[in-house]
Amino acid sequence: MKLVRLGAQNNEKPAVLIDGKYFDVSTYFQDFNEAFFEQGGLDKLADIISNEILEEISNPKRIGSCVARPSKIICVGLNYADHAKETGAAIPTEPILFFKSTSALSGPFDDVIIPKNSIKTDWEVEFAIVIGKKASYISEEKAYDYVAGYCLHNDISEREFQLERGGNWSKGKGCDTFAPLGPFLATKDEIQDVHNLNMWLDINGKRFQTSNTKQLIFNVPQIVSYISQFMTLLPGDVISTGTPHGVGLGLNPPVFLKPGDIMTLGMDGLGEQKQKAVAYSV
Repeated sequence: MKLVRLGAQNNEKPAVLIDGKYFDVSTYFQDFNEAFFEQGGLDKLADIISNEILEEISNPKRIGSCVARPSKIICVGLNYADHAKETGAAIPTEPILFFKSTSALSGPFDDVIIPKNSIKTDWEVEFAIVIGKKASYISEEKAYDYVAGYCLHNDISEREFQLERGGNWSKGKGCDTFAPLGPFLATKDEIQDVHNLNMWLDINGKRFQTSNTKQLIFNVPQIVSYISQFMTLLPGDVISTGTPHGVGLGLNPPVFLKPGDIMTLGMDGLGEQKQKAVAYSV
């Protein structure tokens, strides 16, 4: 199944994408939120799709984040060796974890706001995991049992805030609109091999990032199990698994987003996103 959320910001309603068409499921579910996943929503949704006649939604005006605001967005840093190399960082021996604020969540085609006083806003195409049920101290062997599905994420980052202002990375990662998610959540059965997915990102039509999830240093079961040793993962939580080489920070000289720039990105089986960078305004 492919889960989508359609409608104005903060007023999205749940829907499904079937053969390129959108179908409303808001009469059955309030949202694709923690309660949906916790209460067996995926199984119920599969049964509804099989047995009910759903109303088609033609030409939706906006596609929102594919999940409602989760309890947390956890990110894995430097999880591709080529990205670690381009930033001058050592290859990690354990996953590097940081958080994006949940208020950074946005739709896959929404504008990305360059923050006030920002001069180093950057892009990062990433593969994200959505948790399906409460997970604490789980083994790698059991990790997939706790995964609801996968989606595309652009881990927008302000490098000066992240790296030059002291403290940890989170303040360069959690600005408004810095977590475009979607366009849909693909359930596990939609993806044949999560460790062989091509990914790419263009800026103004020029290719900057090209890679494949087989280049991950820490794979999906390792990441899910590892994080669960330190915190309880709740249904609907998002884990973003890291970006490959080709970010603006790693170029010589570095290149950063400016108002009017267009980011286009995609992954095998997880669709495409497109965002316009816009200047902050009151």
